[in-house]
Amino acid sequence: MKIVSMDISHVPAIAALEEQLFSAPWDEASVRGELINELSLWLVAEEDGCVLGYIGSQTVLGESDMLNLAVHPDHRRKGIGRMLTQALCDSLRQKGSQCITLEVRTSNNPAKSLYGSMGFVSVGRRPRYYSRPTEDADILRKELLP
Repeated sequence: MKIVSMDISHVPAIAALEEQLFSAPWDEASVRGELINELSLWLVAEEDGCVLGYIGSQTVLGESDMLNLAVHPDHRRKGIGRMLTQALCDSLRQKGSQCITLEVRTSNNPAKSLYGSMGFVSVGRRPRYYSRPTEDADILRKELLP
């Protein structure tokens, strides 16, 4: 497995995973649009040309926001989510980002555990942030620069 920058060849598989995994998925056009967005950085975990997972972010004025993290159900519990998150943090740090923030469903304890083990801390809550089902989001943040 290797982690690479997203390119046009990854878009259909990412959109398919979005559709499979999320209640409000990004479509192909939205994912493809991130390729030309100068604020965006998306990474893909791939093996033998297959997308195992991906992570996306946008950065404005030295502060990054993690948009999406997904791992194909057949490849979960192998550390791919952790590797993608670490690779994103490292890449953003190298680009001069000072911090990264994300939202996670309040009930998503596995994700919150992963992020907590990587140094993310809770900084707030967004009421009714998610739909289908409606749920609050915990806001997590990690400082990237010493």
